[in-house]
Order: sequence, then C-alpha cells, then structure tokens
Amino acid sequence: MTGIPITNVNNNCSTGSTALFHANNAVKSGLVDCALALGFERMAAGSLGTNFPDRPPPTLLFHKRTVDLEKTLTSGTNFGPGAPRMFGNAGQEYMDKFGAEVKHLAMIAAKNHAHSVKNPYSQFRNGWTVEQVLQAPKINAQLTKFMCSPTSDGAACCIVASEDFVHAHGLENQAIEIVAQGLETDDPAAYDAESAMDVAGYGMSKRCADNVFKDAGFADGEGRDLVGVVELHDCFSANELITYPALGLCAPDEAHKMVERGDNTYGGKYVVNPSGGLEAKGHPLGATGLGMHFYITMQLRNLAGPMQAPGLFDIPDKRGKFGLVHNIGIGGAVVVSLLRRPEFYKAGGIDGQARLGYNHACECRPVTLADVDKVKSKKSSKFVLQHAKL
Repeated sequence: MTGIPITNVNNNCSTGSTALFHANNAVKSGLVDCALALGFERMAAGSLGTNFPDRPPPTLLFHKRTVDLEKTLTSGTNFGPGAPRMFGNAGQEYMDKFGAEVKHLAMIAAKNHAHSVKNPYSQFRNGWTVEQVLQAPKINAQLTKFMCSPTSDGAACCIVASEDFVHAHGLENQAIEIVAQGLETDDPAAYDAESAMDVAGYGMSKRCADNVFKDAGFADGEGRDLVGVVELHDCFSANELITYPALGLCAPDEAHKMVERGDNTYGGKYVVNPSGGLEAKGHPLGATGLGMHFYITMQLRNLAGPMQAPGLFDIPDKRGKFGLVHNIGIGGAVVVSLLRRPEFYKAGGIDGQARLGYNHACECRPVTLADVDKVKSKKSSKFVLQHAKL
C-alpha cells in the first residue's frame, strides 16, 4: 500500500536469496538508496509436491536424471519422495568416491539439531543425537527422517541500503556489508556429467562460490581461512556434506573428515549452521535464504547470544572474519553471499534491540500491532491493518 515498486520472485528454495540479490543490485546500481527483500511461506503438510498436477513439473528432468544415475551408485535403485531421493543419491556418489558413510550424515544432522537447541526460532529443539538420528524412520537408502528438513511456515526480511543512506541515518552500528554476492544457475553438466552430485547443484554451488571469493579480491582457492561462520543449504544432511567442498571449505575428498574433526561446529575451524540449519530450524521455502542472511548478520553484529560463533573478531583486521551464506533451489539456482563488518562499523548506540525492547536475534516474541506501528510506512491503510492476523 505504499505505491513503491514491488517485484514478486519465485526461484524455488533460493527464492529469498534471489530477492535479496535483486535488492542488492538495485542499490549497487544507484537505482534506489534503500530496498527491502521479504520472503514468506505457508507450506502444505508432507513432502514437496506440485500445485499444478495438470502439467509436468519444471523439475521433471532433474528427477528423471537422478533416477537414471542410480545404476552408477553402489546403493542401486533408490526409493522415497523426489527431493530426498535426489539429495540422497548425491550423498551416495560422494560416499562411493571418497569413503564416507551414512554415519557422517547422521553426525551432520545431530550437529544441526544440537545447534538448534539454542535457537528460539527453531522448529525442532529436541537436540537429537547421532544414535537417535540413525534410528529415525528411513526416508530412502541414505536418509532418515531427522536428516531431512521439515515442511515449515515462516517469514524473514532483509534491508539493503547504500553507504550514503547508512551515514545519513546513523546506522553505522547495524550495517553489515555484502562484500560479494553471486547468483548462478545450472549448466549442461547438471545433466551430462554423469554425476548425481551435479544434478543436486554441486557444480553450480562451486562455480558461484569461486566467483564470489574472486569478486571479493581473493585468488583462486583463497579466502576461506578468513571465514568464521556459515549458513548453508542443508535441506538434507547429504547436501551439507557435499556443500563443504563445493564452497571450498575443504578439499573434495575431505568433507567427511571435516565432520569427524568437528570443523563444522563450535570449537572447530568453522561454525556451520549455528541456527540449526534447515534440518532443525525449518525450511519455509520463500523465507529460508533471507533467514540465513539474518542469522549471519546477527553473528557479525555479535548479537547472536547463545548461538554466537566464537573468535569472529579475534584477528588483527578490525572488520573481523567473514560470514558466508549458501542457498540453492533445484531447477536450479544458487546464491552465495560473503558478508563482513564494514570499515566504518561502530558498535553500541540505539539499534533494533533498543526499539523493540529485546534482542530479536536470540529471543522470539510474537509481532504485535504496536511493533507494526514502529516500522510501518508513512502511507498505510487502516482497513488493511485492521485485518492483520497478529
């Protein structure tokens, strides 16, 4: 009801980050000084399906290709719903190549569920152990129920502003810089490389991450040691496993060894999915990517409370370490973002906590009409607000 330009975005599971990519480009290009990317989802129960049963789904060939490639995997013909089957096959390819086992998928899932206990926004805060994850009902040959993201409802938004806007409004204590960001889609290798991992997005994730670090000024393969915290797309624990090497966080054959060393959690080299990840905090498709950027932003503001990754600012550079975001959608598209405090960052002062009266990074309270009054547009409809379900 503001009259400002609004664009609807649909890019499967990468919808939220794709909206942010466009908002970021609008600000970078000088078209606007401030833009908001908003994502939300209210999902039907059960595994992902189609809303248009009268026509073939756009992901039809992806599912056909992953089924075709099952003959190349030691697990043989798989079973279960389409999405977990695709990512289970990708995990199986990694296991066949490099010697990982299903227990490594369980270790990843248990790590995420342990992280989620500290996140008040999480859908599951049970903290399931490796043994409980392995004993959960099997979804397919590789995955159990607790290795899979649930159907979820949720919403998130991010605001992107120019540096001039930040200074003009005294927002130096909240600004986190998008140092580099990329959006890439599948190339023919997704179908032609004889790889279940590429069908599930490994190749496009790798290309996108490599280009983002290059855009940030790093030479090939460099920059990862300056990353301290990561939110990546663990729609299934198998995808988290193959995403470690895709992002360059480890060598191609080291993902399961990274899990064994604990280099994906507190006390290790990186803290991966301190929010609990999609497997535990939930995966409301349109909101997921924006939620990931919210969690990393709060880490870089040092406001993540019990989820806070240690050591992010224990380096000589006053900007601290980078936060990394990875969000994919089968079909396929991936967004990778590299975030960091800007040079002009100033901690302290009035911020979102002061306006709300609590730290919304690690305390979940219902949104009220009083909260809406604090942030609503200069132009708003009383009629519409009367129908808000708050």
